[in-house]
Amino acid sequence: MTVSPATETYYDLGSYHRPTETASPQAQVWFDRGLVWSYAFNHEEAIRCFDRALELDPDLAIARWGVAYAIGPNYNKGWDAFDPVDATASLARARMELQLAASGRASAVERGLIDALSARFPTENPDDTDALSAGGAAYADAMSALAQAYPDDIDVQALAADALVNVTAWALWDTRTGEPAPGSRVVAAKRILDDALATDTGRSHPGILHLYIHTMEMSATPHDALPVADLLRDLVPDAGHLQHMPSHIDVLCGNYRDSVVSNQSAIVVDRRFVEHEGPLNFYSLYRAHNLHFVVYSAMFEGNSRAAFAAADELADQLSPVLLAISSPPMADWLEAFVSLRTHVLIRFGHWDDLIAQPLPEDRDLYCSTVATIHYGRGVAHAAKGNLEQARAEREEFIAARARIPESRYLFNNTVNDILAIAAEMLDGEIAYRASQFDEAFAHLRRAIELDDDLPYDEPWGWMQPTRHAYGALLLEQGRVEQAAAVYAADLGLDPTLPRACQHPNNVWSLHGYHECLQRLGRDAEAAIIGQQLTLASARADVPILASCACRLEVRDDCCG
Repeated sequence: MTVSPATETYYDLGSYHRPTETASPQAQVWFDRGLVWSYAFNHEEAIRCFDRALELDPDLAIARWGVAYAIGPNYNKGWDAFDPVDATASLARARMELQLAASGRASAVERGLIDALSARFPTENPDDTDALSAGGAAYADAMSALAQAYPDDIDVQALAADALVNVTAWALWDTRTGEPAPGSRVVAAKRILDDALATDTGRSHPGILHLYIHTMEMSATPHDALPVADLLRDLVPDAGHLQHMPSHIDVLCGNYRDSVVSNQSAIVVDRRFVEHEGPLNFYSLYRAHNLHFVVYSAMFEGNSRAAFAAADELADQLSPVLLAISSPPMADWLEAFVSLRTHVLIRFGHWDDLIAQPLPEDRDLYCSTVATIHYGRGVAHAAKGNLEQARAEREEFIAARARIPESRYLFNNTVNDILAIAAEMLDGEIAYRASQFDEAFAHLRRAIELDDDLPYDEPWGWMQPTRHAYGALLLEQGRVEQAAAVYAADLGLDPTLPRACQHPNNVWSLHGYHECLQRLGRDAEAAIIGQQLTLASARADVPILASCACRLEVRDDCCG
C-alpha cells in the first residue's frame, strides 16, 4: 500500500496517468486509479474509483464514461454471462451515465470516447441480444475510427484494440489453422497493439500489454508475446490480475516455473484485496483463476506441494456463503474449482486419498465436485485393481453428472463438456485393468479427441493431458512406437497438434518420450531429450517414474 496524492492509503497501482479536464487533483487521482483497475479487469473496484472521482468533480464527464465502460461487457464477461438482474441494472446505469456525460465537461477526445461507448448500449432491454451484439460491433467500429483520428493517444489505441477483440472474445483465432476465427477482428487489434508497442509509452501501458497477451495466446505463435509478458511483470504491483497475466504465455511456452511464481505473486496481492473488500464480489472469479493457474502449472512441473497448497486454498475460499449468491450466479462460475484437488491427487497417484475423499454435505450446490470425486474414486479403484468398486463409482459418477446444470462452467467450458472426458478416461482405466486393452485404448483415444476439441481456455479445461495416460499405458503394453508418437505430439515436437494443445518441456511427456527413444535405440535423440528431462526433473518434488501414475509397471533406468 502507498500514500497517494489524495492523502489516502491505497493500493500501489504503479505510475500510469491520463490527464483529464478536472481542476481537482484528488478527482484526477481517482480517475487514474479507475482506469488502471479497468485495464486490470477489476471492474467493481474501477467503478468505485470513478464514483469517488465524481464525488469530487460531478461534472467530470470522462469519469462517467469510466463507470459505463467498467460496468459493461468485457473480455471475460460478455453479455451472455450477465444474469437478468445484473444485465438490467448494468444497462440502465451505463446508459444513464453516458447521458449525463453528454452534458458534462470533456475534451474533444473524451467526447469521442463517450460518443463511441454510447454505441455499445443501444437498448435498455437485456433480452434484445441482437441489438447488444450489434452494439458491440458498432462500438468497435467507432473506436477504430477514433484510433485513426488520435494515433498518438495510447489509451484510445488500447480501448480500440479492446473493443475489437471483444467482438469475438476467446474466439480470436482458429487454433487448428492459425488463421483468424470467423468474424474475428484480431488482425486489426494486433496491428494497433503492434504499433503501440513500438513506442516507449506503449511498452509501459498496462492495457496495451494485457490485451496483447490475450491477442497472442490463441495464436500459432504465443512465444511472440514473451517479451510483452516480461514487460507486464510487476508493472502494477497491487493488481493481482496483471501480476498473473504473463502466465497465460508462460504456460504455453513451457515456462511452468515462471507461471507458478507469477500466480503466487498475484495470490499474495489478492489476499490484500480481500482484507479490504471481502470475498463476496465478482473479483472472486479472478482470485480463483490465479489459484487454478498455480495448480495447473505446478502439476506440469511435478511440484506437488505447490499444487496441493493452491488447490486447498481455492477450495477453502469457495465457501457455501459465496457460492449461494444468486446474482451474479457464483456457483455457476466458481463451484467447479472446488474439485481441483481431485485432479492433483490423480496426477500424483494418491489412490488411497482419492478413495477416502468425503463428498460435500450440500450435493446440489457442489454438484460438479460430487461428480469429480466419484470420477477420482473410480480411477483410484481401477488402478488398485478393485474393479467392482471402480464400476460402482462409475455408476455414481454418471448419476452425479446428470444432475449438473448446463449453466455450470469452469471458465470457458461447461462442466458437462469437461466431464465427458472424465467419462471416457474412467471407462478406459476400468477396461484396461480388466485386460480389455483394445477397448481401453479406444476410450482413451476418444478422451483425447474430446480434450483436443474443448473451446480454448487457459488453463485448459481438462487438468491433466489425456495423452499422458494413453502414452503411459501404451508403454506398459510394449507399444513403444505408438507411445513415442503420442509423447512427441504432446511436447510439440511435431506438427500433429494445434499449438494450444501442445505442452512443451513438461516433465511427464519428457520422461515418457525419453524412455521410448531409449527402447527404440534412437540414442542420439534420447541423449537430447534426456538432458531436457534432467533439467525438468530437478524442480519436481516427487520421483517422475511415468507420464501417468496409472502405469503401474515402471523402469527405474528410464527416469533421467
